[in-house]
Amino acid sequence: MNPQGGKAFGILKAQQDDRLESINKEFLNNPKYNTDKDLDEKLTAFKQKYMEFDLNDQGDIDIMGLKRMLEKLGAAKTHLELKKMIKEVVGDMGETISYSAFVKMMLGKRSAIAKIILLYEEKAKEPEKPTGHPTKKTFSDLP
Repeated sequence: MNPQGGKAFGILKAQQDDRLESINKEFLNNPKYNTDKDLDEKLTAFKQKYMEFDLNDQGDIDIMGLKRMLEKLGAAKTHLELKKMIKEVVGDMGETISYSAFVKMMLGKRSAIAKIILLYEEKAKEPEKPTGHPTKKTFSDLP
C-alpha cells in the first residue's frame, strides 16, 4: 500500500492542469477564437469540467468518462449511443475526446449532443436554498 497515494494523485492532477492550461493559451492566441467574449473564463470552466470527467488522467475522455458524465446529469445512454456521441465530436479520429477537440466543440458552432448537455447542466442543479433566519410572517401572509 502506498501511503502517498493522495499526494501522487495531487501531483498528477497538477500536471494535467498545466498541460490543459498550455492548450488554453494556444486557444487564447488563436485569431479564430480570441475574438470570443469572455474566452478566458470559458476556457477555465471547460478545463475544470474536462478534468472532472477525464477518469484515467491520460488527457482524454473515454467512453466510461462520458458515461459517468451523462449518468451524473441523469441522462444515461447505451454503449452505442455513447460511441455515436464521441464520433460526433471527433469524427473517425478515435474513441476518446481530446481536450483540444472538447474545446473546439464547446466554442464551435456545431450543436454536438455533449455540448448541449454540458451547457444545460447548470439548469439541472438544485436552486440554492436561502440561508439565515426565516422572515417573520403576519396574518396577512396566510392564504
